[in-house]
Amino acid sequence: MLKDPQIQPTSYLIKQLPTLTVFIDRTFKIVHASDKWTITFGKDNNNTLGKSIFDVFPEVSHKWKKVLQDCFCGQAKPLGVHKHIDANQTEKWYEWSNTCWYDLNENIIGAIIQINDVTESIENELELEKTKNLLNQQSKSSKTGRWEYDIVSNKISWCDITKAVHEVPIDYIPDIDSAIKFYKEGYSRNAISMALYEASEKGTPWSEKLQITTATGKDKWVLTTGKAIFKKGELVGFSGTFQDINDQIIAHLETKKNEKLLRTLVDNLPLNVYVKDINSRKILVNKAECEFFEVDSETDLLGKNNYDLYDEETARAYTEQDIRVMTNLTPILGEELICTKKDGTQTIFLSSKIPLYDESGNANGLIGISLDITNIKQKEKELRNLIDVTSLQNKKLINFAHIVSHNLRSHTANFSMLLDFLHHEECEDEKQKILNMLDSASKNLLETIDNLNEVVAISTNVNLEIKNVNLYERITLVKKNLSDLINSNQARITNNISKDEILRAVPSYLDSILMNFITNGIKYKHPKRRPELILNLTKEGNFTILSIQDNGLGIDLKKYGNKLFGMYKTFHHHQNARGIGLYITKNQVEAMGGKIEVESEVGKGTTFKIFFNEKI
Repeated sequence: MLKDPQIQPTSYLIKQLPTLTVFIDRTFKIVHASDKWTITFGKDNNNTLGKSIFDVFPEVSHKWKKVLQDCFCGQAKPLGVHKHIDANQTEKWYEWSNTCWYDLNENIIGAIIQINDVTESIENELELEKTKNLLNQQSKSSKTGRWEYDIVSNKISWCDITKAVHEVPIDYIPDIDSAIKFYKEGYSRNAISMALYEASEKGTPWSEKLQITTATGKDKWVLTTGKAIFKKGELVGFSGTFQDINDQIIAHLETKKNEKLLRTLVDNLPLNVYVKDINSRKILVNKAECEFFEVDSETDLLGKNNYDLYDEETARAYTEQDIRVMTNLTPILGEELICTKKDGTQTIFLSSKIPLYDESGNANGLIGISLDITNIKQKEKELRNLIDVTSLQNKKLINFAHIVSHNLRSHTANFSMLLDFLHHEECEDEKQKILNMLDSASKNLLETIDNLNEVVAISTNVNLEIKNVNLYERITLVKKNLSDLINSNQARITNNISKDEILRAVPSYLDSILMNFITNGIKYKHPKRRPELILNLTKEGNFTILSIQDNGLGIDLKKYGNKLFGMYKTFHHHQNARGIGLYITKNQVEAMGGKIEVESEVGKGTTFKIFFNEKI
């Protein structure tokens, strides 16, 4: 059965208190303490009861002694907040408060101290204070102020920074009308009015970059933000921030101005200008670069690499250059590059590439500048050709002058001598012989003049009519014209050229060339074998090569190689050798932009290779 309830002693009741409570007497000695108090502070009643509270907590301020003494006199006051490090080395904050401790006769016999753990509250307050300080610092450094507008009281408040932005005194009291009038008339004032309207009607917050005119008359860019405040669905006011961004905007506008100026300059340069990133992708191009790739906008080129724009060989060469520039940090200046685009068109550029550096001094891209020198190179080539032609013509002219002088002088001397003989000769038979010799000399002179005229005609003919000629048909025609020579010498001619082979040549020159080489191949046959000629055709670059091989006497090229195509140069003791055929043939081939090569071995035969230029 249940026992009758017992009245517990006072000290036991205090031990069970759910709060941190301690009783001290008028000598500051601890008389009672709750278990929660002893556990929280890691104390033992056996070691604390009867001891001075200042001995138990030596770290507390001795100002408490005065407060406790006042409590003993009936004037209870808060002891304040005390920081305590517990057994786990954790920092704790406690708020100490005291009340008078009365006996049954209402005499003050000490003080009752109650303690509350306010660690979380203190930490929150410290964090809040830290946040406020940080916000204030950021607000000052970013020139950002706050503002509030209370519709009920029709009062608007600005913080000191907001007032500083408006350049008004600290004691300035704004109103809503004057606040709006600070905004520059026109777009800015209309924009802030519309923002206030949208916020009040729809609750839409705003963030606008607008211009104000300060109290001192300065135009200034600001970033104004705001939102409407509603209570129970009713608009009661607005709040927001106000930031001075004038320096940033002015700097931005100046940068945009400089960028526009630079862009105008770059776009009007007669150069291809581009910037590439570390992966060789174009991130900036100028107008000339767009025109080169025949695109309407730079966006068609941005992000593309070399392999997107050029053929594989050009792309590989360009990429290797880019890597070399960005790896070695060494620019390429004024290097000639042949660029082949995807469509096969080629352009010659005088190119420079300069590395772009990041803040660490490493390359993060490059600047490329290219000058199209295709026309210049073509002009250089034409000039070189002209110089070569002029030089060759001068040599030919000098040589021709020597030949004319020598030949005419020889014929003139011969005529003079024969006429002198005729003048002094009295015998009619001898006179007739001299007249026959004069007739022969006259024919030789006419032949010489005809040969010289033909050379002059070839050298001075600048309007050559080069046509597409069927080579097989021309060879057949020449063979027909030389049929007597071919048959009388039992010559065999093997034509390995297809019937539809087309050649670019002057028809009359081609006939003359074929006639000369075939005639020579038969004329200078080896006395111990039947003459044989073989005609073949090959391609090499821009040239079609006609080779005419014979099995004749052959030519000692070491002895006569540099004289082979000279006028009136003969290399065999043939009665019909005149030394003019090869000279004329060489001039005809060169007049068509070609050349002649020869291979020969004495006693075995000769092969002439005639190069016909297909691009002329």
